[in-house]
Amino acid sequence: MALKQSALHDRHVALGAKFSEFGGWEMPLEYDGVVKEHTAVRTSVGIFDVSHLGKVIVRGDGARAFINECFTNDLDRIENGQAQYTLCCDDATGGVVDDLIVYLHADDHLLLVPNASNTAEVVRRLREAAPAGITLTDHHETHAVLAVQGTKADAVLGALGFPTGHDYMTFAEAPFGGVDVVVCRTGYTGERGYELIAPNEVAPALWDALMTAGAAYELQPCGLGARDTLRTEMGYPLHGQDISLDITPVQARIGWAIGWKKPAFWGKAALEAEREVGARVLLRGLVASGRGIARPHMTVGLGADQPIGEITSGTFSPTLKKGVALALISADVAEGTEVTVDVRGRSEVFVVTKPPFVQPDVREV
Repeated sequence: MALKQSALHDRHVALGAKFSEFGGWEMPLEYDGVVKEHTAVRTSVGIFDVSHLGKVIVRGDGARAFINECFTNDLDRIENGQAQYTLCCDDATGGVVDDLIVYLHADDHLLLVPNASNTAEVVRRLREAAPAGITLTDHHETHAVLAVQGTKADAVLGALGFPTGHDYMTFAEAPFGGVDVVVCRTGYTGERGYELIAPNEVAPALWDALMTAGAAYELQPCGLGARDTLRTEMGYPLHGQDISLDITPVQARIGWAIGWKKPAFWGKAALEAEREVGARVLLRGLVASGRGIARPHMTVGLGADQPIGEITSGTFSPTLKKGVALALISADVAEGTEVTVDVRGRSEVFVVTKPPFVQPDVREV
């Protein structure tokens, strides 16, 4: 099956991007190198095309209450114009079908942004459960998502007249090219930034305008390779690696995204039972003591003869100049413990460390 391409594909080709498959889409992996792009976000500003993310509109009387009965977080904690990180869990096992962001426009109008490869499954489950009068419209291939992330993100957007300075996890709408663009104070890098959701017909002009406005601030086009190193430095989980149908929110230590006091959400009974007895394994951060770079599925141990788990995400941290990783390991292993990782037959020492591994220049809060 042919890979899908974003409305900005020609722009990426012109910039000499290297491409890779992400959730059925052909997306930019890098332009000028992952380290350069990563550093630009940490020190100035970068722009990403993340149009492979899902875009699903939920409408109808009681839409907010319906979604609140399905996903883990409590939508009653937020107001119109705010966004919330949440989880779609399997009702029987509590495993994570997907993690996503919900944007609350009104009680009868919500925008869901799931991960690319999971959008169809999230929509399928919601449609099967939806009462009469609730509709779900999948805009996955009709809208683009551009992420402007970094310490100078406000300056770039402000130069084009877009609203800036609103609180983290809030959003506003602004006109561009005769249509409304959703300007969200969200992102996956840990830096201050925005994500702009726009119809495909204006996305190329929006990209061009941001590139032009950003030239004065050394705006760097960034691929999804840098997005991965940035999120790993922050300890943000990636679905399919750090959370999955086999890794629950309790194991991944993201219980803060669960409205435990809500009367209902998918997976509630299973997750409450697991929380009561305690998870056997937990997702922990690791930082290399030496030059080792951990990669997914490498074995973690307390020495070569005592395996305690495995790496779920691992990379070289351009900020720390050393390896960082997330690993699912025995729950009784405490922070500060030295562990070993089997890196292609070499036993490399890592220290169990609480993420984030770096402190961004401009905090999101």
